[in-house]
Formats: sequence, C-alpha cells, structure tokens
Amino acid sequence: MRSTALSRAARALRLPVPPVPVPPVGLPDSVAVLGALPIAAVVLDAEDRFRFANPAAELFFQHSAASLRSYSLRDLLPGDHRLFAMLAQVRLHDAPVSDHDLALESPRLRRLGVAAHGAPLPEMPGGVVLTLQDGSTAQMLDRQLNFRGAARSASAMAAMLAHEVKNPLSGIRGAAQLLEQGASEGDRELCQLIQDEVDRIRNLVERMDMFSERPVEQAEVNIHEVLDHVRRIALSGFAAHLKIHQEYDPSLPPVWGNRDLLIQILLNLVKNAAEAVDSRDGEIWLGTGYHHGVRIAVPGSRERVDLPLQVVVRDNGPGIPDQVRATLFEPFVTTKRGGQGLGLALVAKLVADQGALIECDTRPGRTSFRLSLPVPPPNPRRSGVAA
Repeated sequence: MRSTALSRAARALRLPVPPVPVPPVGLPDSVAVLGALPIAAVVLDAEDRFRFANPAAELFFQHSAASLRSYSLRDLLPGDHRLFAMLAQVRLHDAPVSDHDLALESPRLRRLGVAAHGAPLPEMPGGVVLTLQDGSTAQMLDRQLNFRGAARSASAMAAMLAHEVKNPLSGIRGAAQLLEQGASEGDRELCQLIQDEVDRIRNLVERMDMFSERPVEQAEVNIHEVLDHVRRIALSGFAAHLKIHQEYDPSLPPVWGNRDLLIQILLNLVKNAAEAVDSRDGEIWLGTGYHHGVRIAVPGSRERVDLPLQVVVRDNGPGIPDQVRATLFEPFVTTKRGGQGLGLALVAKLVADQGALIECDTRPGRTSFRLSLPVPPPNPRRSGVAA
C-alpha cells in the first residue's frame, strides 16, 4: 500500500517511477519501498557491505545493484572518510544522523556537495538505510547559468564596442596620420603614439567581436582526434617543456559539436594549464570518459539533452585563488600579469553555443576543467544552431 502511494505521489510530481525491486533474501519487505525513491538509497549491513541499492543508487555509484552487493562501502571510499563516522553515530545512538556537503572522492567514485542521511534498520542488527543526494550537478548547472550570463554580457559588450568605438577610431587614426606629415620630430613621435594606441584599442575590440552572436554548425566529431591535434600544437609551441599525458576511454562515441570551436576551447584550456604549472615539473593530463546523469533543457522547448561525454584538462599547478573562482568565466577576470581576462570568457561562450557544460574543480596541486558534451542525435545531420 505504501509503495502504491509513493508511486502516485511521484506521478503527481512528474518524477520518474522506477520499478520497485524485490529485496534480496534476508532483508525485510519494507526495504522494497526504497526502490520508489528518486534519490539514491542503499542498505548497509554491520560491516558496511551493500545489501540493497535502488535504481537511483545504481546511477549514483555507476554500478548495478548486483555489482554493488559484491562491494563494501570501504571499497569505494577511504576508511577515514567522515561518512563512516556518521554511520558509527547512527549505530551508537540507534537514531537518524545527517551530514551535508560531503565530497565522495576516490579512484572509483567522485561526487561533490553530497547530503547524506542515515537511519537504523530495526530488522537488521547494525543495518543502516543510507540516502545520498548529489548536489554537485545542481551546483554545476547553477554555475553554468552564471557562465552563460557572463557570455551574454560579453556579447552585448562586443556589439556595443563594435558599433560605438571602431568607427571613431578610424577617424582618430586618420587625423593622426595627417598631422604627422607636417609635424616636427617631437610631434611626429606623439602622432605615432596616438596611432599605436588606436591600433591597440582596435585589436581589443576585434577580440571582443568573437563574442558576437553567430550560428554554430554542429556535426559528429571524434573528440580524440581533436585532443591529439591540440596536444601536437601545444607540444610544438607553448607546452614544449611540459609532459602531456593522455587518459582516453577508447570506447567513447563521437560528440555532437563544432570541430573548430572544440579545438579553440581545448587550446585555451591547455594554454592556461601550461601557463599555470611550474616549468620544471609541470604536467598536464587530457582525459575522456562516459558519465550518466547530466541532462539539460533546450531553451524554448520541452526537449532534454543528455551530456554524458566528458573531456577533462587537468594540471598540477598551484590552483586558482579563492577570490576569482566565482567569477572565473566572466570577461576581464584574470590572475595573469598582463592578461586581459578574455580567454575563459570566450571558452564559456563557445561551450554554451554548443549546448554543452563546463565546470572547474581546483585545489593546490590539481586543477581540472571538465567539459560535458552531448552525443549525436538519433538521425545525425549537420545543423546550424543560432547561438
């Protein structure tokens, strides 16, 4: 009865209603109700071995329920993780305990901003029902909205600069050239200075023009060929003194995007990484992988797009300062001396144009930029999509 009520409630909220699995032998029938929950729920025995996992938990851990039953939670997380202290409190006090903003990171698992809730299971001595809610995707999407807003602001700024600044600059430069013809030696130097500064401003305006709204043509792209191309460019130029490692998933299907723009995005990210690391022992990693669970809405429609294909650019530099992390992808934000702060703003704009996502994780000794890209549609054809 309770499972039926949960199913009706899920349908009323337009949540997916997964089939309610039958609990394995030895578990109480009430555990089956956990299968209707839209958040990850598992049952752990007294030794923290998995005894049950609902469909949401399968997505959370990227393992099937049958596979999880061969694991202990300690196989997925280090033994000193604070989640185990929470489970110990549940068993010690025989009462529910919650914890928030957990980082579940290991070679087999990576989830950030996780809220955990543990409750004792009376029918199983030492058993705990553990629910896990991943806040990292929501945080990433919220940051992505900010990045897209920054890109739109840059686009509006580019249009304004092109219209209001470029025409007067031509007049100023022409007037300086005319004055230079009849000027004294000292005044000619000033006229040349005016022309040089006008050229510098014009170059900046032209760089900003890259943010303007243009249609983007998309097609199937072999992302590994793109990464190899970027790697060759980097090793023959700005990253010649560095080691660049490759960690590719060879089974990855083509991505849906624009090859030239993907090259531009990844070149910017690799160049930033090369400038951030120490020239003596600096290293950069290029990686790909397939991850379920990221979907975004297409503006102006009910369509949802999966973004399971991930590309990572990682370096072992000092990390990004706290004071610029929140505005990292906004125009004119930079930590480099003499930098103009347009590189990552352009990256954010080009990523948004292709319906993709970008996020950054950073700490001293490890900074990662992660692209989440779509797979080709069922009937892939080249498409021109307005930015």
